[in-house]
Amino acid sequence: MAKLILTNEVAGLGSAGDVIEVKNGYARNYLIPQGFAVAWSRGGEKQVASIRAARESRAIHDHEEAVALRDALEAATVKLTVKAGKEGRLFGSVKTGDVADAVKAAGLGELDKRKIHITSPIKAVGDHEATVRLRDDLTAVINLQVVAAK
Repeated sequence: MAKLILTNEVAGLGSAGDVIEVKNGYARNYLIPQGFAVAWSRGGEKQVASIRAARESRAIHDHEEAVALRDALEAATVKLTVKAGKEGRLFGSVKTGDVADAVKAAGLGELDKRKIHITSPIKAVGDHEATVRLRDDLTAVINLQVVAAK
């Protein structure tokens, strides 16, 4: 088992600044090369503190503010205009950054694209869903309406 410090949020493992233990191969072949984690050391505790401080500065501090944002996101339908072929298939797919930009353009606030999770790849026009983790204890479902650009 390898002991690591997460530098980014990884679904199913934890958030930036968390100290985790994973199998050696997962650490060596995926987490460290992708830049999601660094090897833990005794001197790394200072790094953990700075990563957590940065995460806290980006987090939504007020619970009521997060609940209001969740209610606004779930009540609205966010429209994404993308290039598509004749039969409604997209050229590529919708990414989390596209969703974050569409939410910002709709006037619903700014979201961190790393906290948005698209359940299944969006490769066709139509209605889709994405989830966003606003806080550790609060998630929201975003209704997406993907339409073809003219």
